[in-house]
Amino acid sequence: MKLATLKDGSRDGRLAVVSADLATAVHPARPPTMQGLLENWQALQPELAALYDALNRGAAQSSFPFDPARAMAPLPRAYQWLDGSAFANHGLWMQRGFGVPPIDTTLPLMYQGGSDDFLGPRDDVPLPDENHGIDCEGEIAVVLDDVPMGTSAQAALAHVKLVMLANNWSLRGLQPREMKTGFGFIHAKPSTSFSPVAVTLDEVDGHWRDGRLHLPLRVEVNGRWMGHPNAGEMSVGFGELIAHAATTRRLRAGTVIGSGTVSDPAEGAGSAALAEVRAIENATRGAISTPFLKFGDRVRMEVLTSAGTSVFGALDQKLIHGGS
Repeated sequence: MKLATLKDGSRDGRLAVVSADLATAVHPARPPTMQGLLENWQALQPELAALYDALNRGAAQSSFPFDPARAMAPLPRAYQWLDGSAFANHGLWMQRGFGVPPIDTTLPLMYQGGSDDFLGPRDDVPLPDENHGIDCEGEIAVVLDDVPMGTSAQAALAHVKLVMLANNWSLRGLQPREMKTGFGFIHAKPSTSFSPVAVTLDEVDGHWRDGRLHLPLRVEVNGRWMGHPNAGEMSVGFGELIAHAATTRRLRAGTVIGSGTVSDPAEGAGSAALAEVRAIENATRGAISTPFLKFGDRVRMEVLTSAGTSVFGALDQKLIHGGS
């Protein structure tokens, strides 16, 4: 099942069921929002699954063309956004390229980000200053139902209801000061963008294994290829990330967990973040040639199957000057 939230003038938008080919959509009779579905998943999921089947057969009443430009983030605002750093290859390049001290990875790495104002997949991205070192970070994210405190990594995967694509924008020039405080990011992590649709696990059947999505994430900047790293290269899977987050507290329905920057050690895979591109350049050539992003630049991200089918639809956004 593929689900979206469409703009209707409200902060939470209106839930829509989207066809497998991302061509058509229909609003369910209930619930009105994605959060409402997540809080009543067991009762409502069968109804929506039946509607999804009818939509794919062309038998859904009141269906309409699906326009990604009308899509908000599948969860326009979430109770919680916890972002991990689950790709060891990314950390290794940052250490090699910039002399970053090794980080203790005996526990999964994770920080709590802002979740009150997520961006939709075609929304312009307003930022205050292009000299802050604007970077993109392609990630996979999962959306949970209620997770009890102390849930094991194996049991945690049963709480994954939806999978999404994310661009976790970063301001690299602001990160060092915030990292030194040990309290986490505020200024260096602006609003995160999410894909047009979120999908249930059956939509990625055969590609979802061991709490990982084994598909490449294609990233382009201004129409130029930047990378297609495979998201299955996570050093720890989503089961471990969820269990880590739930170690001392329960997680409520609608919590979003991010994988961290997708990074692939395979030769020629490229990167999903400019910081990694720059680290590789510095480590292998002794000089950095790739700049960070500027206003007017456009970043596109998409996950495709081997058959070329888009799983989540594309994130395709332009950076603009914003703020007062």
